[in-house]
Amino acid sequence: MTAHTRVATPFTARTTASEILDGVDLTDRRMIVTGGASGIGAETVRALAGAGAEVTVATRNPASADAMVAEFAGPGPGAVRAAALDLADLASVDAFVAAWTGPLHVLVANAGIMAIPTRQLTPQGWELQLGTNYFGHFALARGLHDELRAADSARVVLVSSGAHLREAFDFDDPQFERQPYDPWSAYGRSKAAVVLLAVGISRHWATAGITANALNPGFITTNLQRHMDDETLRAFGAMDEAGNRIEQPYFKTREQGAATTVLLAASPLVEGVTGRYFDDNQEVEVVAGGPEATGGVAAHAVDPAAADRLWAYADQALASRGRG
Repeated sequence: MTAHTRVATPFTARTTASEILDGVDLTDRRMIVTGGASGIGAETVRALAGAGAEVTVATRNPASADAMVAEFAGPGPGAVRAAALDLADLASVDAFVAAWTGPLHVLVANAGIMAIPTRQLTPQGWELQLGTNYFGHFALARGLHDELRAADSARVVLVSSGAHLREAFDFDDPQFERQPYDPWSAYGRSKAAVVLLAVGISRHWATAGITANALNPGFITTNLQRHMDDETLRAFGAMDEAGNRIEQPYFKTREQGAATTVLLAASPLVEGVTGRYFDDNQEVEVVAGGPEATGGVAAHAVDPAAADRLWAYADQALASRGRG
């Protein structure tokens, strides 16, 4: 990537989402948060709606957002609604896109699945983690392109993971059709693809006034860990030998975990910034990546050539399934 000055903010790893938006007015801004009914997605929705935005929670089970919808049902500019969206099923993505009308100022690609123990496929035949974390969001963003363009200076925010550091996207066997399936490799590759999507949007949609950035939310206890076995949870320091869930000092609260997402979605401090990767509310340095990497963003995840290649692959994958 072309060298540039990294964005620095006055916030820290312990800043909460609501603190990011202190003094920011989001009245009349329309936003979508996928997976916004629980975990850091729910705290993202609360912070954005609390600052005045109209936020749509896109979730497989809209009823799971009922409490949040009711929370913001009173008078005031902020509002929350819910709509059905299953990112693993492109028919559901199509239906969501068809039902959306009017400008879209911010799309937050927050939903995701992690470490599925066995290789599973979406209805389109894609490996489930890649199909959900990447393809579903690619199709959603592409389907909403005109609505994002209509908003003028729209933002796309893509929630990735530090796991992207260890695994570059495998263009030779992206669906684990020939190599043995590994849940963590599949997860890491899907999250590397998410970062590459931010780079791709910044390259392909810049003339439409659409920016895109990716982020690592950090370590937070959420439903994302539901597929992890006890041995893995212990390895992450999230469970003791007796089987009790614990949190290490470096774990964040959900309000802190949502902060970097909210920064990229709505803070004036990153207006016009695009194609970058943030962690702990700061843009991070580009590193080599690999099994020993512990921080920064991997060069393989911000490589423009890889971003263009993945964009073309996704375009072809969607077209070959009757979505051209």
